[in-house]
Amino acid sequence: MLFTEHPFLDRFEAAARAGFRAVEFQFPYDHRATDIKARLDVHGLKLVLHNLPAGNWTAGERGIACHPARMAEFREGVQLALEYAAVLGTPRLNALAGIQPADVSDQTARATLLANLKFAADKLAERGIQLLMEPINTFDIPGFFVNRTPQALSIIRDVHAMGSRNLFLQYDIYHAQRMEGELAATLQAAMPHIAHIQVADNPGRNEPGTGEINYPYLFAWLDRVGYTGHIGCEYKPQDAAPGGTLAGLGWLAAPGGTQ
Repeated sequence: MLFTEHPFLDRFEAAARAGFRAVEFQFPYDHRATDIKARLDVHGLKLVLHNLPAGNWTAGERGIACHPARMAEFREGVQLALEYAAVLGTPRLNALAGIQPADVSDQTARATLLANLKFAADKLAERGIQLLMEPINTFDIPGFFVNRTPQALSIIRDVHAMGSRNLFLQYDIYHAQRMEGELAATLQAAMPHIAHIQVADNPGRNEPGTGEINYPYLFAWLDRVGYTGHIGCEYKPQDAAPGGTLAGLGWLAAPGGTQ
């Protein structure tokens, strides 16, 4: 979502020049894994995360893991993601639950999601890769099936009870603020299950410091509660013009910012 004035493969150089040592992206599947790996290597970057295939993104699909009619497609996507991860060295993959189909009950959608997550968690565990799931707010994506932290934690507990403990929470502070607030308390309570955190401010989903979220406090709070993982910048630069990503990176050097 950053450096979008550049073609995808050129964004790695832009990120490295800006001082980033690690990157994430949503989907690699429009490019050869070897081409992405070459960019990571030449610019000394570590890949932290990408998503499993999520259906037809350009048509508005946002994941298929809760779609009972597409379980075979989901599982084929797990295999494709693992092939990319083997080349890219990806340590964790995120599964998007998707928008609940209109003709599918809550019970059926949940049962489908549990079965798919159990399958993916087991397959990823064989490769030493963590599986993540992410609640997403229903203002930006109406009908998204997993949209609150307690719901996600309940699903994680159920998958653990099914015999696979390789499922973790991807906590996006922007989505959580829109759906539930209470960010510090929720982060602390969920911390044993959190494997990755993403940031954007609200309103606007722009960089930290542009909205209502007290990011200096939250970054200090994450240090206090012992979070040691990466924080992904999944925001839209407030300045949408070329160079806007760089123009908006001042928050990293501000008091309470993070490197």
